Amino acid sequence: MESDLKHHDLTGKIIGASYRVHQFLGNGFQEVIYQRALVYEFEKAELTFEREIDQQIFYRDLEYPIGTRRADFVVDGKVLVEIKAVSELEDVHMAQALNYLKAYKLEVGLLINFGSKSMEFKRLILSRR
Repeated sequence: MESDLKHHDLTGKIIGASYRVHQFLGNGFQEVIYQRALVYEFEKAELTFEREIDQQIFYRDLEYPIGTRRADFVVDGKVLVEIKAVSELEDVHMAQALNYLKAYKLEVGLLINFGSKSMEFKRLILSRR
């Protein structure tokens, strides 16, 4: 239960930083602009993060990767953060974020959209079943 609370606290800080970015910039910019602003907010909030780290994708029992993916952020080694700057989140964005969770072997993720008038986010939990 303690780790759930820790992740809840961590995702709360990430969401708060995202709201600050959206409040200042609004919508209408490219993803990279929001990404750079989030770096500033994450550093200000003293969050540990990695940005755009490559993750190899493996298929079945192949011993070599079939490609790589790059998530926007992994915060504190625990929470994947995928950002979008689109008018509306779609199922394909959710599928992408869930696939990144699998690839990065993480359970908790946030899909954050800066492209709509109000910032929106989806909290994702990857079940280990």
